[in-house]
Amino acid sequence: MSEVTMVQPIEVLLVEDDPGDVLMTKEAFEEHKVGNRLHVVSDGVEALRFLRREGEYADAPRPHLILLDLNLPRKDGREVLEEVKKDETLAHIPIVVLTTSEAEEDILRSYRLHANAYVAKPVDFDQFINVVRQIDDFFVTVVRLPRG
Repeated sequence: MSEVTMVQPIEVLLVEDDPGDVLMTKEAFEEHKVGNRLHVVSDGVEALRFLRREGEYADAPRPHLILLDLNLPRKDGREVLEEVKKDETLAHIPIVVLTTSEAEEDILRSYRLHANAYVAKPVDFDQFINVVRQIDDFFVTVVRLPRG
């Protein structure tokens, strides 16, 4: 007798201030994995409030994966990355830096701050969609994500 395992949806937090990139990411997720839930905040302050379940985010789910832009208003992605990885209750959440910067210093600093991956956003719409799908495939299909 085989046991059927119910797959729980993956909670993904997208931290992105560019409405166009948000729209493309939503489209890639909606077309590719209907069961995954994409939550969006537009700056670093809101990201930390979401992750710490503060204020309007008191009932926010704990994300299994964070897609983080570096160039954000109020608190940039580098600061968010550093704060998340220093917080014992959040440090286990994988963070994929998804940004337009291809600067070597940004790549190096992100990995030194314990980013799990660094991906430069393609400018082309179809390539952008493909990159998001590949991230989704890897972290949802291939990798085992912590559930706590």
